[in-house]
Amino acid sequence: MKRFIQSTIRTIRLLFIIALLMFGGILPSFAADLQMFSNAKLINNPANDGDSFLVEANGKSFHVRLYFVDCPETSISFKSDARRVREQTRYFGLSDAVRTIHFGNEAKTFVDHVLDKPFTVYTVFASALGRSFKGRVYTFIATADGTDLGSLLVKNGLARTHGIGRKTPDGIPPDEMVEGLRDLEISAMLKRVGIWAEGDPDRIAELRAKQRSEERELQEVQNQVTKAKSQQGSLDLNTATEKELKSIRGIGPVLARRIIADRPYRTVDDLLKVKGIGPKNLEKFRSCFVIGSK
Repeated sequence: MKRFIQSTIRTIRLLFIIALLMFGGILPSFAADLQMFSNAKLINNPANDGDSFLVEANGKSFHVRLYFVDCPETSISFKSDARRVREQTRYFGLSDAVRTIHFGNEAKTFVDHVLDKPFTVYTVFASALGRSFKGRVYTFIATADGTDLGSLLVKNGLARTHGIGRKTPDGIPPDEMVEGLRDLEISAMLKRVGIWAEGDPDRIAELRAKQRSEERELQEVQNQVTKAKSQQGSLDLNTATEKELKSIRGIGPVLARRIIADRPYRTVDDLLKVKGIGPKNLEKFRSCFVIGSK
C-alpha cells in the first residue's frame, strides 16, 4: 500500500510539471521534437539583426537565432564582435568592415519586411549563445508563404551557410540541408546579388586563407597553454610519493604501492607493466603524470 501511494504521488508531481510547461506556452530545450508556434510576430528590438531577433508566439516573447545561417553583424560593441565582423568581411571578400556592417543592416531590413506578416516558429528551445539579456534559442522560421527564412536570406545573398543545424521541420537531414544552402549560396555569388555584388572574387581565396591561418595560430596557442597547464598539475611518475599518487582518482593504496615498486619508468606508457593498470586506465591516468623534471 505504501509503495502504491508513493507511486501515485510521483505520478501526480509529473502531471503537475507537464501542466505547468504546457500552460506556460514554452517547453524546455530537452524536448526531442520541434514544436510549432503559428501566427508569431516580430517584435521591434535594438538587438534584432538578420539572423537573430525577438518574436512573440503563443503569448510568450523569446529571442530566436536561425539554424544553419549567419548574417553580417549590424554593429560592433565588443572585441568578439570585431573578430566576427573581420571573419565575415573576409568570407564575403568585402573591402572593409564598414561595408560588412552595411550589409548586416540590409539583412535586418530584409527580415523586417519578410516577417511583416504572421509567420511560424519551429524550435526545441536549444540554447544559442548571444548578447540577448534573456538568452536566445535556435529556430527555423517559415514565412507567411511557407518559405524557410534562412534559405531566403542565403538565396538573396544576405547570409552565408554557417552555424548550428539539425533536422528541419520537413525532415531534411542536416547534411542535406547544408548542401542545399551551399548551392543557393553559389547561385547568389554567380548572380552577384546582395553582399556578393561587392565581393572581390580575386581576393576571396586570399582572405579566407588568411582567416584559416589565424584560426590555426590561435588554436595552437590554446593547445600550448592547455598542455602547459596540464603538465604543471602532473606528478613525476618516478618520484611521486604514495600520498601524491593516492590523490589521483582511481589510485588507491595498493595500486600506489605497485606503481612505486615498479620504478623506474622511461615513459608513461610503462605503467602498463603495473598489475591492475590496463589500456583503459592508462589513458585515464596519462595526463596526471610526467617523466623527469617539470
